[in-house]
Amino acid sequence: MAKIKKRFVAGAKCPKCSTQDSIVLFKENGIETVECIDCDYQEQQTEAKVAEKANGNMIGVFKPD
Repeated sequence: MAKIKKRFVAGAKCPKCSTQDSIVLFKENGIETVECIDCDYQEQQTEAKVAEKANGNMIGVFKPD
């Protein structure tokens, strides 16, 4: 089984516990997941949802390798 790369999102604040710099981003089985390392907050979205949320104010969508 391949190890999943988790990347911290600099300056991001957890929407549940409000801790700054505790959010990690990773992709598993084509599903992008954001989770907090300090509490049990987790949000998942497929690539279709990421593209759907993109708007004119966004420079680009981050796609980790």
